[in-house]
Amino acid sequence: MKIDIFRIAPETQESVRCLVGRVFMEFVAPDYSEEGVTSFLKFIHNEAMFKDLEVWGAWCEGSLVGVIALDKQKQHIVLFFVDQRYHRCGIGKNLFRLAVKESVGNKITVNSSPFGVPIYEKLGFFADQNEQTVDGIRYTPMTYWKVAKGGNDTPS
Repeated sequence: MKIDIFRIAPETQESVRCLVGRVFMEFVAPDYSEEGVTSFLKFIHNEAMFKDLEVWGAWCEGSLVGVIALDKQKQHIVLFFVDQRYHRCGIGKNLFRLAVKESVGNKITVNSSPFGVPIYEKLGFFADQNEQTVDGIRYTPMTYWKVAKGGNDTPS
């Protein structure tokens, strides 16, 4: 399976919204209240929000199968979703490696959904605080330190 990863062009935002919305509804929404689901879907349909993101997508045979997005400061993961059919194929790990390479500073942060916490832990993130809820969105603030003990800055 050949996967290509490219920066997302603004005209591809609708494909990003479709992928993120579909994966969100399948894996994240079951842990959220109706308010949380509505808040998240509003967020991903906010045109202005996308203009402030650095977004990369993974394509397989012409279809978008994964995305990762950093904030404009390139220090916080805003979106990170992979189509279920491509889970455990290395796509998420490759997208994350790219985000680490493109990020600025010593660390990357994320507000992880309950579903994502074990995934982020596997990538090397640590929870900074207990789970929180804002506008129905449940998340755990987490941090990945780019320079680990021993100076290794490449995610495994």
